[in-house]
Amino acid sequence: MNDQPYLIPAQATQFEEEIKKSVFITYLAHTPSVTAAKAFVQQVKARHSDARHNCWGFVAGRPEDTMRWGFSDDGEPSGTAGKPILAQLAGSGVGEISAVVTRYSGGIKLGTGGLVKAYGGGVQQALKSLQTIEKKITTKLRLELDYGFVPIVKSLLDQFSAHEVGVDYTELVTMVVEIELRQVSDFTQAIVNRSGAKVIVTTLDKS
Repeated sequence: MNDQPYLIPAQATQFEEEIKKSVFITYLAHTPSVTAAKAFVQQVKARHSDARHNCWGFVAGRPEDTMRWGFSDDGEPSGTAGKPILAQLAGSGVGEISAVVTRYSGGIKLGTGGLVKAYGGGVQQALKSLQTIEKKITTKLRLELDYGFVPIVKSLLDQFSAHEVGVDYTELVTMVVEIELRQVSDFTQAIVNRSGAKVIVTTLDKS
């Protein structure tokens, strides 16, 4: 599993332009899964059910995870809409993002080159105004320790920007912490060193 953080959209954005009497409206949104991406496409299609075309593309996972890419020309000539949309998204380095470009046709033909430019260009312009945030890849660890080790563990949590998500005080302290995946081995090593291997660390999940 790739533990490096990546950029995702902070909020939805849109861009509208008119080209030879055709109006193109580009919508970008954060869609963390293929299901969410398809739901967003349907939402825009419902909003613009009177439009001739609602073409789309999505990168529904990590930016480089091509297994979660998808696109559609939605009735435009093959290769003139979905692929240029997806190409802009794939080139942006942003993950978990979908684009839907709605076209209201004005009766003037744009030709295949004109369509590629219009669909790809709309997404390119929308991406310029897109605000992004970094998504950190985290996991959860369970720590079992004697009460005497609590201060050491708390100081290491601060040092590794990890945070406690649950704790149970019985004969031992059982603590669940969330931490960046790329920090796990260093954090575990530090705990082992500082506690003389008396704190038991187990991985709970890959979220």
